[in-house]
Parts: sequence; C-alpha cells; structure tokens
Amino acid sequence: MAYSDQKMSGSKITALVIVALVHLALGYAFVTGLATNFVKKQVEKLNTFDVEEPPPPPPDEPPPPPPDIPMSPPPVVSPPPIVRNPNPPPVVIATTPNPPPVYIPTPVVAPPAPPAPAPAPAPAPPAVSKAAGLKGNPGQYFGADNYPPSAIRAEEEGRVVAKLTVGTDGRVTDCVVTTSSNSSALDQATCRIAKSRVRFSPAIDAAGNPTASSYTLPVRWVLPRD
Repeated sequence: MAYSDQKMSGSKITALVIVALVHLALGYAFVTGLATNFVKKQVEKLNTFDVEEPPPPPPDEPPPPPPDIPMSPPPVVSPPPIVRNPNPPPVVIATTPNPPPVYIPTPVVAPPAPPAPAPAPAPAPPAVSKAAGLKGNPGQYFGADNYPPSAIRAEEEGRVVAKLTVGTDGRVTDCVVTTSSNSSALDQATCRIAKSRVRFSPAIDAAGNPTASSYTLPVRWVLPRD
C-alpha cells in the first residue's frame, strides 16, 4: 500500500511538471507572438503618422503712433512803448585844449676838425757843384778773389746795380740794390764790399764844402776761370 502510494505520488509530480512546462511553452509563444504583432502595429502607426510643424508666431505689431498734438503759436510780445523826454539835456561836445608846443632842441653840430698839417717837405739837397768821385779802380774788389764761394758752387754770375750813399768823408754809408743779379749771394757781396772797401772823394756844394751825395755803382760778376 505504501509502495503504491509512493509510485502514484511520483507519477503525479512528473505529470504536474509536464503540464507546467506545456503551459510555460504556450505562454511564451503567446506572449512572443502578441509582442511581435504589437511592435509591428506600432511601427506602422509611426510610419504613417505625419508630424506637422507648428505655424510661426505672428510678428509683433508696431506700437501705435502718438496722437497729434496741436502746435500753438508763440505768444506775441509787444515792444515796450518808447518814452521821449520832452526836455533832453544839452549835448556837450568835449574839446581838447591845444597841446603845449613841443620844444625840439637844435642839434649841436661840432665844427669839422682842422685838416692835419701836411708833413714838412724834406729839405732840398744842397746844390752840388762837384759830384763825388771814385778813388782808384773799384773793379779790383769784385774779382775772383772776392767771389762768394756759395755762388761759385752754384755757378751763379750776373750784373748788380747798387745805389750808394756817400758821406762827407767819402765812405759809403748806405747801399741799396736796384737791379738784382738773381743771386742773393752776389747782391749781398756787392753791398758788403762797397761799404768796406770802395772810397770816394766827397761831393762839394756851392760854398765849397764837402756834402753827402749818391752814386750808382754797376758791378758784373763773372765766374773765375781756371
């Protein structure tokens, strides 16, 4: 008895499990099919539904213009009345008194300075009744013995004319070269020798006294030849 009851209980459990699995399979198929049909219908609805864009909002209306205000003309201001004085004061014309005379002093002009006195003319040389004369032969002093060595080395020669001043003792007190030989050595030698070695007999004035005079002395320098 117990064994049969136990066998029946196992069969019931197996049957219940099979029934439960069948119900689960049917439920799953049912649910799956319904869900698929629902999704297809929703997709079809979405494909056929047109979305319309909302219309744009109406533009803002401009504010109404302000009401016209009538322009009133400005009030007319009448000018004040002109009050005339029946007795106007006399017109006084100012007069300027004559200005005092202006004293302009007369400029003092200094008298012109007296002209400078003319230099006193040099005293005229005393009249010479007899000119100074050479003593001896002066050519001997301007020969080869007195030829300047520097002029010999430079091979310089030429003619010198000297104006001599002869004193009352017949000696030469001054010498000025009036014609140069283009050699300073020859020009200087001419005046040096004339002052130291050339002698004159002095000039004689009208009273017979010796007096200073001038004398022109030409000298030609020629290079000494061996």
